Parts: sequence; structure tokens; C-alpha cells
Amino acid sequence: MMLSLHRKRAERLSLGFCGSLFRGSLMRLCLGAAVTLAAPAQAQQSDAGGAQVCPAPKDHSAAVERLISQLQAAPNEAEAQKLSNDLWALWADAPNEQAQALLDRGMSRRASFDFIGALDAFDRLVDYCPNYAEGYNQRAFVNYLRQDFAAALLDLDRALALSPSHVAAMSGRALSLLGLGRVTEAVEALDTALAFNPWLPERHLRAPGGPLVPARPQPEAEGTDL
Repeated sequence: MMLSLHRKRAERLSLGFCGSLFRGSLMRLCLGAAVTLAAPAQAQQSDAGGAQVCPAPKDHSAAVERLISQLQAAPNEAEAQKLSNDLWALWADAPNEQAQALLDRGMSRRASFDFIGALDAFDRLVDYCPNYAEGYNQRAFVNYLRQDFAAALLDLDRALALSPSHVAAMSGRALSLLGLGRVTEAVEALDTALAFNPWLPERHLRAPGGPLVPARPQPEAEGTDL
């Protein structure tokens, strides 16, 4: 039942880094709707001074790896989308109610284009739960939309250090590197992401004519005798 609730939340989330630069917009917004579902109640933890402490993130690693294996074998894009929603349900499952409220608030503010408000919520989330990867990933997405690609890249590296199989963070890293003009690194980053999920929307960047496909060398014109 609880996974079903989180899956419904995931279906209403932003897909994160799902822009299609090959269609001519560096800022294609994949904004999610506000999330109103309540997270399950959990016991609160406090430090010696009485301040509330974020609990450890839930370990969904086995489920994530299983879903990625299914994505790699998905027969079509519709099936891949369902599996991606299940992945987002796990990534967006915050450690406790307070963390969930901050995550939902940040995404709601972003959905209304209040990037300053979104950053404030995600800053609070990262400060409160420094070991929760999704806080960094969502803050990176906001900075990407603001075209602060360097800040986005820092947070994406943090997210991947905490959650090495976070495919959305991988693709976001590729887009941020592209925004910084680091094309070779962007190609490598996107190819890594596509190895995990070949159905990513960003796959089109590697299609013929895409910005992450090396241009074919032009044949040299034959010389003419004078």
C-alpha cells in the first residue's frame, strides 16, 4: 500500500533532467505538480542537545537495481516509463515527514517558477538530511533551470556519491556539462546514463544530428590543376 502511495507521488513529480536540447531549448522545463500526499509517520530522532536529527535514508538499493535491470530489458517506451515512475517513487521517499515536506515544498515552488523559494526549501532539506541524495538532485535541477550549471554539477556529483545508480542525476550531469561547454565529458556522462536506462529522453542527444554526436569530417575537395 505504501509503495503504491509513493508511486502516485512519483507520477506527479518532475522527471528531473528530461530536457531535449536537440529540439532547440536548453531550458525545456519538466516541471512537476505540487505533491499533497502525506508521508508515513516516523519516530523523530534528536541529538544530545535536543535538536531534531534526520534519520538515515531508507535503503532502496536492491529495489533500484531490480528496476534498472528491468529498464534495460524494457520492450518499449511505455513500459520503460512505468518502471521510471517506480524508480522515482523510491528516490522521492524521504527519510521522514519533515524531510518529505521540504522535498514536496521545493518541487511545488519550482512548479510555480518560484526558483528562489525552491532553492530555500532544498537548501533546508540538504542541511537537515545531508545524506539524502534526492535533496541534492532536486536542488541541482533548479540551478540547471537557472543556467547555473556549475552549481548544478556540484550537487549532482554529491547525489551520485550518495546514490551511484541515480540515473536522473547521471543524465543531469551530462546536461550540465553540456551547458558548461564540456562536450567530451558530457558525451561520456550521457553514455553512462544510457547504459543504465536506454530509454532516457536525453537519448536523442546522441542521435544523428544531436549536439552530442561528433560531426562527420567533410571530405577534402580534390585539387585542380592550374
